[in-house]
Amino acid sequence: MHILAIIIQSWLLFSMVFFGITKLTGAKHQVELFESIKLPQWFRVVTGLVQLIGAAGLLIGYWYPGMAFWAGVWIGITMLFAILSHLRVKHAFGKMFPAVLNLVIAAAVILLFAGDLAHPFG
Repeated sequence: MHILAIIIQSWLLFSMVFFGITKLTGAKHQVELFESIKLPQWFRVVTGLVQLIGAAGLLIGYWYPGMAFWAGVWIGITMLFAILSHLRVKHAFGKMFPAVLNLVIAAAVILLFAGDLAHPFG
C-alpha cells in the first residue's frame, strides 16, 4: 500500500507542478482556457499559485504524511471549483477531464492519508 500511495501522491504532485507552471508562465492554452471560462487572466496566475502550494504540500507529505492529506483536500477543492467553472460555460467533458482526473486522484490521496490526519507533522 505504501508504494501505491507514493505513486498516486507523485502523479498528483507532478500534475500540479505542470499545470501550475503553465498557468504562471501564461502558456497559450491556459490563456485561452481562462478566456473561454470567462475568468480574468489575473485569476489564472492565482490558480497557478494555488496549484503550486498544493504541490508543495504533497512534497512535504513525503516526510510528513499528514500534510499529504491536507494537500489532497486543498487540491480537491481547487479541482471541484475548476469543474464547476467548466460546467458554468457548458464545456465538453474533454475540456474538464484533467480537473476530473485530478479530483479523483486527490480523493485517493485523501483516503490513503486519512489515518495521518491527527498528526500532520509527525
